[in-house]
Amino acid sequence: MPEPSAITRVLGFDFGMKRTGVAVGQTITASANALATVKSAQAGQPDWPALDALVREWQPDALVVGIPVNMNNEEQPITKAARGFARQLHSRYSLPVFEVDERLTSKAAQREFIQARQSGQARRKDIGKLDAHAAKHILETWLSTQS
Repeated sequence: MPEPSAITRVLGFDFGMKRTGVAVGQTITASANALATVKSAQAGQPDWPALDALVREWQPDALVVGIPVNMNNEEQPITKAARGFARQLHSRYSLPVFEVDERLTSKAAQREFIQARQSGQARRKDIGKLDAHAAKHILETWLSTQS
């Protein structure tokens, strides 16, 4: 595993059974941007060719996966699936994978989307990008712990 100071570019993931949001971030600026929403090939099975293309294009030093837990810290069925996805990422790309508590990141992404709609910066059809914005919030959470 590389030294934390060697990690500069990071991809973040909001894993879902139907879609996975992807964001890209920089440790130098501690900032992240929503990148893409990748539909699953089949329920719970990521579209690996699409993810391969994103990893190849962005050349990250590390990966971050949001792990969903309930507000009372209880795991749920999707928690196990997200941890499995994190293990698959590590195995597939031989990169360090960090897990982050993703509580409230979807709500933050929804609030952000509502505000963007109200200001005219987003349209109803942009709702498909919500998962990528959740991934951005997951990645920002991780980045905020790295300084």
